[in-house]
Amino acid sequence: MSDDAGYVPKYVRILEALQERIQNGTYPVGERLPSETALVQEFAVSRPTVVRALNDLELLGWIEREHGRGSFVKARPAGEAEERPRMGLAVLDRQESPESVRLVEAGRRSAPGWVAARLGLAEDASVVLRRYVGVHEGITSDLVSLWAPLDIAGKANLGQQGLLTVPVRRLLTVAASGRLVRVKETISARGADEQDAKLLELSPGDPVLSVVASVLDSTGRTVLVAEVALPGTLHELTDSYPI
Repeated sequence: MSDDAGYVPKYVRILEALQERIQNGTYPVGERLPSETALVQEFAVSRPTVVRALNDLELLGWIEREHGRGSFVKARPAGEAEERPRMGLAVLDRQESPESVRLVEAGRRSAPGWVAARLGLAEDASVVLRRYVGVHEGITSDLVSLWAPLDIAGKANLGQQGLLTVPVRRLLTVAASGRLVRVKETISARGADEQDAKLLELSPGDPVLSVVASVLDSTGRTVLVAEVALPGTLHELTDSYPI
């Protein structure tokens, strides 16, 4: 073992260099990193050294590796001082099960104006709506509405009447033309409407937090709009960030 306290393994130097480039915008979110061959040549190291660096970057949450396609920068590097839950992402990764999801409806509907605008469609265009109530430890926790264009919904089977066997993110990854690269969220407060009240076991007008998330692929297309309605008495949003 070397007695040199300043010694840094080669794979760590590669990892830190790539982290710095991601942080300074050289490799923006969704960007594909240079190939393993290119990194071998740039850093003058062996391929296993590059692979180890990339594997560690993926474990740390900085990149996503796809077999046969390469390594891509993820939206949220691990280690950021951030605590607020990302409801849009949570919905994409939720596993539907009889214990956690009660399906309300699934099928073709006319898109409300606000949904059509986010999807880039004409008002009242036909879309597929998938709506369910989320249950946590036996308590009604949220009402989730997923709106998708017909072509995406058809490939992802979002109109399925039964519970989905895999998370929505995986289904969208197959259905979308490009990679899923970003979720845009808007959070607002409103009073519960009749449907909220019925499904969330509230009284009309009770406070509800509404989280609207638009999921974009690498072509810039919005492939899904999700609304998560949260009873105000059960949820709070906490955030933490550097100053």
